[in-house]
Amino acid sequence: MNEQIRISPIRVISADGQQLGVIPTEQAMGLAREADLDLVEVAPNERPPVCRIMDFGKFKYQQKKKLNKSQGHQTKIKEVRFRPKTGEHDIEFKLNQVRGFLQHKDKVVVSVVFKGRENAHMEEGWRVIEQVIKQLDDIAKLEQTPQQQMKRITCVLVPK
Repeated sequence: MNEQIRISPIRVISADGQQLGVIPTEQAMGLAREADLDLVEVAPNERPPVCRIMDFGKFKYQQKKKLNKSQGHQTKIKEVRFRPKTGEHDIEFKLNQVRGFLQHKDKVVVSVVFKGRENAHMEEGWRVIEQVIKQLDDIAKLEQTPQQQMKRITCVLVPK
């Protein structure tokens, strides 16, 4: 950058992207100073090396901003468990939690767990899971349809 460029001549690109051609390093430094910008070596392995007239501080800031932007939200998998005898108010409360997870772009595993004699009433569990899916239809879509696995019924919801 600037005085650290020792090779002469260099291929120069102006601040607006125009090629200025192959010119001596001192002349390129003069052009950069006139524009109140920096002369930055962008392709040092080429012959002659390619340098660009730019605001180096602004360039570094934009690269850092782009790097932070690419590290967006990582999707997590959250699980919400219901029971076949879960009351209506409790279902509503848990649905609000699921809505929050979905708004944060997380996947949600909804499961209905059976214990003991509840295994004889699987239809209650299916009713609960269908109710949950229907009430979350506006914000979520099914990634995995409801499946029964031993003593639980599970499905996976993802944000729309």
